[in-house]
Amino acid sequence: MFWGLDPAMRNRLILALALAVALLSRQSGGICGDPPQGDPPGPPANSSGSRELVPVPTLGGMQLWADELFFHKWRIQRNVVTGHCRLVDGNNLRHAFGDFDHCRAVLEQVKRDRKLPPMKGRAAIVLHGLGGPPAEMNPLCKHLEREGGFEVFNVAYPSTRRGIAEHAKALSGIVAGLDGIEEIHFVGFSLGNIVIRRYLADQSDAAKGKRLDPRIKRFVMLGPPNHGAELATQLRGSGAVKLLLGESLSGLGERWAWEELRLGTPPCEFGIIAGGLGNDQGFNPLLPGDDDGIVTVASTRLAGASDFVLVPIIHSFIPRNAKVAEYTLRFLQRGYFVSPERRQPVREKSEGRGMRDEG
Repeated sequence: MFWGLDPAMRNRLILALALAVALLSRQSGGICGDPPQGDPPGPPANSSGSRELVPVPTLGGMQLWADELFFHKWRIQRNVVTGHCRLVDGNNLRHAFGDFDHCRAVLEQVKRDRKLPPMKGRAAIVLHGLGGPPAEMNPLCKHLEREGGFEVFNVAYPSTRRGIAEHAKALSGIVAGLDGIEEIHFVGFSLGNIVIRRYLADQSDAAKGKRLDPRIKRFVMLGPPNHGAELATQLRGSGAVKLLLGESLSGLGERWAWEELRLGTPPCEFGIIAGGLGNDQGFNPLLPGDDDGIVTVASTRLAGASDFVLVPIIHSFIPRNAKVAEYTLRFLQRGYFVSPERRQPVREKSEGRGMRDEG
């Protein structure tokens, strides 16, 4: 019966299945995290409904919560449905909720009570991909902290609930709030790269009187759909997939031409790690040329990159790979993935396949 379907419909079903499997492999604890009604009842502390709470476990904020402010491992998140905020620590325990000002005030009290030191040094801001939880970036984040001494901010953002422009605006607030940090680096996975590119473009708009934060140094892209996602375009007719992945999927597919105009080339040093087999087939036979199963190698390439490397890894597992973590740290520290002599700068989107990882 399946093979008797129209070829176009059959291919669309296969692509939808491949995307669903990729997403399910990245989920941990459900797609939505803890629901807005999960805040326990209690007497309001003030007229805004803000409350002081005994620390309560949460799931960290997948898809319903957006990080707005960081202080070390503490963060203030806003619920995208109700608009209320909460203060969460590094163990995903909630200490307060209500409006932003109340959560900020509780955070300031925590700083005083626990004598928390101010932030300083180098920071890496890390953004996950479409539909993925921040936890998918944990192995990489731990490597950057342990081996590189970076202060790492693993950003939770509701990738399926808002568009690219809104994610970029939220990122600008996070960067602006990193008081004491002296250097800022970015690491993005999949959609996270497009959000970072949009933020960098917005902050570099001289016509609007904006200037890039001088603390920003380097940017590593993991599996970036820098020229849109062929898979997203092919799935544009699938209502179920669009319902699951939301506006950002359209931004990578049918609305990509419009979105790309607002990105440009990152105004900082950047490198690209792409997944693929180094041949003309890749992991997914339904995508043109080499690919990681979700994003084509051709789409990852962006003119202006100072280094490029190809790793034989399926898209969803790129940020979890130990070799990728090594490459990422080396680029953030030194500006190359392997060595200065083996740099593979990208001058044109279509040029070559880049150096393949042989490790």
